[in-house]
Amino acid sequence: MKRIILGILIIVGFSYTVCSQENPWHVGVDLYNTYVFRGAKFGNGASIQPSFNYNKSSFTFGAWGSYSMSNNSVDDPFIETDLYATYLIQLNDKSSISLTFTDYYFPTYATSYLSSDYHSFEPSVTFNIRKLSLMSAYILKTKDVYNELTFNFNNVSIFAAAGNKMYTKDGNYTICNLGVKTIKTIKLSDSFSIPLNGGVVLNPSTEMFSIIVGISL
Repeated sequence: MKRIILGILIIVGFSYTVCSQENPWHVGVDLYNTYVFRGAKFGNGASIQPSFNYNKSSFTFGAWGSYSMSNNSVDDPFIETDLYATYLIQLNDKSSISLTFTDYYFPTYATSYLSSDYHSFEPSVTFNIRKLSLMSAYILKTKDVYNELTFNFNNVSIFAAAGNKMYTKDGNYTICNLGVKTIKTIKLSDSFSIPLNGGVVLNPSTEMFSIIVGISL
């Protein structure tokens, strides 16, 4: 545990330095009590989620991962390491379109990173209009469909989504992700603060309810 805390502090220092210099390279880490993705739970126990990306103009290229801190079973710790590319089209000062292509990879269940058999590719598009956000995603290999509507106001977001395959109990397309999330800033000094994220998520299909809390560094 001491090593994890030390590693987080090192990343915090590096991330703060990078951001303060307005460098296009960014590094960060999130620590959550559990990992729930689009209403589906992955792994057991807490999850540490590092990220690394390069942002230039309207393009963002990055890597994101999730590492379960539990080893209660043969399949744990759950590990996910993704690559992604995003292009942002700013329509005006109140609306935009974001196009993203993601490569999902799960080392726990794979034998070779270079084999396409262990990668799942997903194109997605997000429309942002004022306080509304509509996202649609499609995983090419497994034909998983996911559509989410989010309403943002102040520091609170309310979302509702429908999907099929891995998101639901029987694989049929139905409501799979309902919830509310918010963010609170913990001020540590005049020049540094830590965002505290939290929310509740209900998947009506699998009847799973989760309370999720995490910090972002």
